Amino acid sequence: MLKVFRRTYGWPSLMILPVGFMVSPAVLAQTDTTVRERQPAEITEIITSTRKVESLYRTAASVNALNADRMSETGIDSIEDIQYLVPNLSVGDQFGVSRIFIRGIGLTSIDLGADGAVAVLLDSAAIARPAAQMTGFFDVERVEVLRGPQGTLYGRGATAGAINIISKKPTDDFEGYANLTYGNYDHYGVEAAMGGPLIGDVVLGRVAVKYDNRDGYGKNLFTGNDIDDQDRLSLRASLTLRPSSTLTVDLVGDYHREDDNNYAFHFFGATTQDPLLAQVLGGKTIFDVYDDPDFHDLFSNEDPLNDREGYGFTGTINWDKDRWNFKSISSFRDFDRVNVADLDVTDISAFGKIIYTEDSTTFSQDFLLSYTEAKYDVLVGATYFNERLDGTVQVPLTNIDLIFPTVPPGSNFLQEGRIDIDAFGAFIQGTYELLPNLRATAGVRYSYEKRKGVGSFSFVDTVAGTGDPFTIPTDKSESWNAVTPKFVLDYTFANDMLVYGSVSRGFKSGVVNIGSLNPVIDPEFVWAYEIGTKGTALNNFLRYSAAAFYYDYSNLQVGRVNEQSTITTENAASAENFGIELQTDFQLTPRFLVETSFTWLDATFTSFDTFEPNRPGLGEQNLSGNHLPNAPKFTFMVGAAYNQPIDNFGTITVSGDVSWTDDLFFSEFNNSDAFQSAYALVNAGLRFESENNRWGFDVFARNLANKEAIANNIVAAPLFSFARVGSTIAPRTYGATLRLNF
Repeated sequence: MLKVFRRTYGWPSLMILPVGFMVSPAVLAQTDTTVRERQPAEITEIITSTRKVESLYRTAASVNALNADRMSETGIDSIEDIQYLVPNLSVGDQFGVSRIFIRGIGLTSIDLGADGAVAVLLDSAAIARPAAQMTGFFDVERVEVLRGPQGTLYGRGATAGAINIISKKPTDDFEGYANLTYGNYDHYGVEAAMGGPLIGDVVLGRVAVKYDNRDGYGKNLFTGNDIDDQDRLSLRASLTLRPSSTLTVDLVGDYHREDDNNYAFHFFGATTQDPLLAQVLGGKTIFDVYDDPDFHDLFSNEDPLNDREGYGFTGTINWDKDRWNFKSISSFRDFDRVNVADLDVTDISAFGKIIYTEDSTTFSQDFLLSYTEAKYDVLVGATYFNERLDGTVQVPLTNIDLIFPTVPPGSNFLQEGRIDIDAFGAFIQGTYELLPNLRATAGVRYSYEKRKGVGSFSFVDTVAGTGDPFTIPTDKSESWNAVTPKFVLDYTFANDMLVYGSVSRGFKSGVVNIGSLNPVIDPEFVWAYEIGTKGTALNNFLRYSAAAFYYDYSNLQVGRVNEQSTITTENAASAENFGIELQTDFQLTPRFLVETSFTWLDATFTSFDTFEPNRPGLGEQNLSGNHLPNAPKFTFMVGAAYNQPIDNFGTITVSGDVSWTDDLFFSEFNNSDAFQSAYALVNAGLRFESENNRWGFDVFARNLANKEAIANNIVAAPLFSFARVGSTIAPRTYGATLRLNF
């Protein structure tokens, strides 16, 4: 995989950074490769939970921060990859749409207009569409992951948490790098960046580019073409303006393009014993042709198609004087995609070709004003978000007249239309030191969101047997508002151990889906309760964090395929999540680092009555007690790194990690055919860094045991005989990267 690399500072074993912690400024000041005593851990970074500069150890929340070195040496170059290093984070895709879950809460619907429960931001500006969140990382400073509802500071679409991707900004000194990667699947990639002063220290600039091309992880064994390949280009240009000592303006423009056969619908077998309707017409699935097929492959007359393009501009004004700070973040983004797949999963042209189109244009504006004194600080903010989303879901019903003779040739299943979204928010949050080392934080947010949908749903009246096509207008609009408070109490002991307790409320807006027959979906709410601790021990050679939480959800938004073969979203009555998270980072010797994480999660519906179309005859069901989708009960990760300096030459670091994920369901019905059994993934790497840090190389391997596992699985509509389709995790990948720094 193509990766971002940076100069590694300080004691060499920092080349594998602890999950959830960043390097201290004292360590960053070191520049040679000799082994040094570990420095006190005082870490200052911008954290998504507070939207202000604060020490990570003083942040009373469950936060992980991964910097560029940590990600590059482990082969992380996308949101999908970080799930193996961040507790209780699960990331998959469904037909090119990201499905991100934190602590069992995330996106379950792939209908057009659905929003995720995890806010994804680039430089603190929202990336609204889940499909637009699939772009990879490049020239990244760090990635911050906050677990837990963000109802106060990030009120919109953040009932599960937030992921903030921070791009590398221009520097005062001219610098740059070039990375060349080659790996299996004929993967070659180039990533490069350079920047520095353009006009003294007043105007700074930086440009970055990343290009990836590889063969497919699988093949369409009917057409002979690769599937799940990649042809991806990303560009970014940044300007930093410093008109005065108190004022900084950052301007960032980015562009992303994909044109390949990625995001295929893979066939995992039929749900029932009945043949698929396409098989009745003589079609063959991959199971009809191969006894033990590889799930990465297809046997279809239709190759998948992925064509997406997006660009954006973000402007940040930062004014900092004495105790006051004002920040304005303006962002414009445009994203469009076309995805094509074969839902009948056979080698004939039946009625299963599905075509998604999506075109999203967004504008957002954030204003933040803060004031800081020795014993207290106050943060006030206002936000505005606007999106226009156009889209279609089309299924040409080719040859369906051979099964249902009354259906006229050329008929279509078609959802189409537009949604306009306007959202406003205002919040205030303050922290006050009640006693030495004892702080209280309180905040509240008011949110308002309006959605207006214009569109139609078209199908064929096969139930009545007339064969007459019909079109139903789906115009609808609704607005909602919510007040979401937050309370936190934290205390720091003499040994720098922080303990905290928090109560917060989260709000996720209601939904109006494009061309959908289902009524307007109500907002979902959550009350979240959390206690935790974090700190250091053994003279800073051990770092730890632990958290326990309880969530009480109401009107949880759940998507499924209904008995009319259409995607629908509904409000589950309620759900409860209990969980424990533990993380440690232990410097066993000056050269040997071990990190671990462990999670326990019990996420279940407490009240949910719904209809199960994929089990004929079952009808209405009470799902109380069922596990939430994508919520494994246990996960565990252990990683280690050992480095060896070589006199007058450089440093070699060997690292590896094993992550284990418990059984999980992909459906709220907890069906055995929408299920992945427990599995472990093994990753390994070797890094060499020259003594002058001018060059180096990496050898890496991910999924070393070549584990085959399902990343996401849905049971398709009755029209497609309940076929099991979805996506898989990447197979074993390995390669090498040459790194050049200047």
